[in-house]
Amino acid sequence: MATGLPGHAVAMARNNIWANHRLLTACKALTPEEFAAPRTSFFPSLRATLNHILWVDLYYIDALHRDPTVLRRYHDPVPDFPDAASLYDAQIASDRRLLAFCERQTDESLAEGLSLPRPNRTPPPSSVISILEHLFQHQTHHRGQAHAMLAGTRVKPPQLDEFFLAGEQHLRRDELLALGLEPS
Repeated sequence: MATGLPGHAVAMARNNIWANHRLLTACKALTPEEFAAPRTSFFPSLRATLNHILWVDLYYIDALHRDPTVLRRYHDPVPDFPDAASLYDAQIASDRRLLAFCERQTDESLAEGLSLPRPNRTPPPSSVISILEHLFQHQTHHRGQAHAMLAGTRVKPPQLDEFFLAGEQHLRRDELLALGLEPS
């Protein structure tokens, strides 16, 4: 596995796919009505929160790939998967794209500047690693909200914080293999 910043980006992308797998797998036990039920958080439901995560991921990953059409998609409606089972495949596909992007990075490419296009303004460039760090923080932030909302349902929220430590490898091994990822 890569070390330094490239290794960190890969580790965070692997954690992201694993955490989304765990959270969405737990949410699959909810009915579509429970998934969409009003809850207290930044977004009003698990459905809205988890669809928002996917929309932001798609936008940022397209921007990181320097897709010239990314600004047009800024105004696309947020995906609206009605249940976790239908959202799962789209989120994991997005996560795989992010992981593949991170696996191709070098210290030099992570230091490159990139502007994230916004309507009616062009913000100053940020480094690719800063954009990735922001994206990982965004995902963690909203997954935490979804995790708290899930705690208010009949479904037990999964542990999402046992990814990086060597002594916890056995807690993630089978899931990583099921995702086609080598255990770390």
